[in-house]
Amino acid sequence: MIATILLQAAGGFDPKQLIVFGLIIVVFYFFMIRPQIKKQKDQKNFVNDLKKGDKIITTAGMHGKIVEVADTTFLIETEGGHKVRFNKSAISLDDSKALNAPASTK
Repeated sequence: MIATILLQAAGGFDPKQLIVFGLIIVVFYFFMIRPQIKKQKDQKNFVNDLKKGDKIITTAGMHGKIVEVADTTFLIETEGGHKVRFNKSAISLDDSKALNAPASTK
């Protein structure tokens, strides 16, 4: 059935169309998929490198200091002395890195 539809197209099958379609897939991979995979890998490495005493910011915006590290969770102490448990996936990579970055001298 698909072959019939393709044969009914005006001018028949053009190999240039296949090349253009292949180029679209390559561009899509390098500009969309590959950067997302790299970001996920960086997030995983960042979370695995966190240790007790590190200051973090969650994706919900809660600031705190890590008190305890478990397999899949962190126990975080907030400014008021309250302790809250978060999944490791709830840690914001960009915000936490900015929080721990040394202040630039001007």
